[in-house]
Amino acid sequence: MLGETTTSWQAKRREGTRQEILSAAWAVAREHGLAALTLREVAARVGMRAPSLYSHFDSKHAIYDAMFEQAWSEYEELARESDATVPAEPRAALRYLAWRFFDFSLADLARHQLMNVRTIPDFTPSAESYAPAVRVLDALHVRLAAIGITDGADIDLFVALVGGLIDHQWANDPGGTRWARLIDRAVDMYADALHLPRSDISSSDESATDQEER
Repeated sequence: MLGETTTSWQAKRREGTRQEILSAAWAVAREHGLAALTLREVAARVGMRAPSLYSHFDSKHAIYDAMFEQAWSEYEELARESDATVPAEPRAALRYLAWRFFDFSLADLARHQLMNVRTIPDFTPSAESYAPAVRVLDALHVRLAAIGITDGADIDLFVALVGGLIDHQWANDPGGTRWARLIDRAVDMYADALHLPRSDISSSDESATDQEER
């Protein structure tokens, strides 16, 4: 390409190959399960021999690491783009935040497992790959502080509440609404425990109707 240095072109080509490898890895994980990922299968999908992958990733765990960063970066971008639409009313805001992460997690099992479940033995994300997850949690702290929730244990409870519903939905009713329909009710119970004021937001019955329309 005119005006582009050889080094710049090579870097772009290398990054393009890395992204192709990651796309293939996600495809394998979604078809066969996250733990079933093999370098041989990933390499075959991008037209390489397995040893050639080592020029782009040091190991299979390095591929998982890049996937982990990619997954949390996707959610971070979603959260950033939708933050302007988070309601100001505390209970409505909690519901919004719960639904946002619930819907994201239920959209992709392999991605959810890599982000939130210790599915891969001996895999620990690097500090660089973990950074988007840290930023997401920091942003949640800021968002909850804005509605009066600052205690660390209270924040942990909200995270555990939403995460538990996600895990039960995947484990016991994938594709259904058995646990999804409990989100608003659970959030209200959480808000009641923290003595957050009630408002004119929809009742549990109306929330169930909203869920049916999703």
